[in-house]
Amino acid sequence: MSIKNSVLLIFASIVLSVCSVSCGPIEKGDYSKGSTTIYCDEGFKNILEEEIQVFEYHYPEASIIPYYVSEVEAIDALLDNKTSSIIVTREMTQEQKDYIKAKHRLVVKSHCIAVDAVALITNKENPISQLSMDDIKHILNGRILNWRQVGWDNSDTIKIVFDNPGSSTLKFMKDKFIGENGSFPKNAYAQKTNGQVFDIVKNDKDALGIISVSWLASDLKTAREISIEKRVNNLKNGSDTISTVLTDDVKILKVSKPDELEGFKPYQAYINSGEYPLYRKVYMINTGSNATLTHGFYSFVTGFIGQKIISQTGIMPYHVHTRLVELK
Repeated sequence: MSIKNSVLLIFASIVLSVCSVSCGPIEKGDYSKGSTTIYCDEGFKNILEEEIQVFEYHYPEASIIPYYVSEVEAIDALLDNKTSSIIVTREMTQEQKDYIKAKHRLVVKSHCIAVDAVALITNKENPISQLSMDDIKHILNGRILNWRQVGWDNSDTIKIVFDNPGSSTLKFMKDKFIGENGSFPKNAYAQKTNGQVFDIVKNDKDALGIISVSWLASDLKTAREISIEKRVNNLKNGSDTISTVLTDDVKILKVSKPDELEGFKPYQAYINSGEYPLYRKVYMINTGSNATLTHGFYSFVTGFIGQKIISQTGIMPYHVHTRLVELK
């Protein structure tokens, strides 16, 4: 369906899984007390912070200690048994699972918790509103170096800005557009965090930021302006149909598939339908037994409230049905 010159509200309805133990309530016991760590790809910091705050409100004797690192560091931490829980964008290989079982006598459990989109953002003064997949490929391999080559009367060099060299976002874009043996051009710059990418794009008209869409959802920012008590009550009792609005502090570009003229922004419904092409799954992986706090938090994130929190971040909860509503 083509939707033009309209305001889009993307509605995500959370579908409860009747067969998954992770969607059941968490009973208070040893696995809702004590402390545990979790290593998380920094791109999903906004999501995890909200999950932890709501979980700890429910279970005040529990403490979840997060470490926001690169995806490589998170996986290495699990392999070294420095933590029993991670959030990354790829599953463990069978070889890695076998290593953990042999070395630490632990079983790896994995659950897809969301589908994330990689968003392309520019300064609001930049007139470019859409890039094709071919445009993106040529920008990332250095064939396109300045904005004039993609339609803006500006010969300045495009400043490609990523979060950090070990991030899942950088790896995703490299695998998709450059290949294992390729490299990014000299006009690509790695920062330390997604927040830094966002700030650079806000202040530099020549910047092209590449960032997880979860950093662009204004709904989550608005939610945090109210008390935790009210937020929890809304999650429990509010409608399970949620609208997500993306920020207007930067320009979020449409992306078009090869041989298609119309591009799409990374709204939840377009992620779900595949019309927005830059998406990837997000996994929560743990090695904790059923009687641990690690598993209790795992059950929370993969359950109804945890998935509802994810729907407020702009990315897709894994158990979801979507509707598009056009407002004239």
